[in-house]
Amino acid sequence: MLERRQIQRVVDLALDEDAPFGDLTSQTLVPSTAVAHAQLVAREPGVLAGAEVFVVAMTTLDPTVDVTVHLADGDAFETGAVLASVDGPARVVLQAERVALNLVQRMTGIATLTRTYVEAVAGTRARVVDTRKTTPGLRALERHAVRCGGGHNHRYSLSDAVMAKDNHLAVIPDITAALRRAADDLPHTTHIEVEVDRLDQIETVLASGVVGTIMLDNFSLDDLRAGVAQVGGRARVEASGGITLETIRGVAETGVDVISVGALTHSVRALDLGLDITVH
Repeated sequence: MLERRQIQRVVDLALDEDAPFGDLTSQTLVPSTAVAHAQLVAREPGVLAGAEVFVVAMTTLDPTVDVTVHLADGDAFETGAVLASVDGPARVVLQAERVALNLVQRMTGIATLTRTYVEAVAGTRARVVDTRKTTPGLRALERHAVRCGGGHNHRYSLSDAVMAKDNHLAVIPDITAALRRAADDLPHTTHIEVEVDRLDQIETVLASGVVGTIMLDNFSLDDLRAGVAQVGGRARVEASGGITLETIRGVAETGVDVISVGALTHSVRALDLGLDITVH
């Protein structure tokens, strides 16, 4: 669940970055008594994410600004849809405009892209999840956007689960023993996942008896099917590595449980939304 404190921290930093000494243009050209009415309008279809983020961005400088959101996070919309309305002092609305748009455009872009990936695997058992390949400082917002698009979240941070990847395995001489020792030291609630890049690594990992998920990294479709069969239900199977919208259906049909897609956050395009303002 996206918390207000997480939103506020990001918005405060962004507003300070964008106007460290105020909005010089609005302060010198816009009358202090001017009142603005604005509409957040979709220039293309998509899936909304970041409604509360937009509200916080528009009201932080002046809580008297009135924002009405017309759709909920996760709602689909078409070109021309009015997503939110804003009324308040023109100087405040103009100063907050870019930060509010930057955040909601990016989040909505993530939700929209995620929805296309989720729809591509419909009818299979596969769950589409994000990765830690997020924009520094924006992880909470971007992961919320993934959920708005119907996706799921992987571990939030390095502190949340044990996940041994190729570079870890390269410096661990006996992975089976190392995993057993880790399980002995960890709380029983801690999830353990191991990434492998060859079929012959699977049994060594499963032999520990403590692994909850095996990630098959950059496997061919044939090897994914073989890996799922080899694991045989002894652990959850995750597919990862270079997953695209064109390939994800085939990956899902191999029988994997989870498909992690870094592109949901690291390569997403911000959706085209505009703030149309009239000043009274």
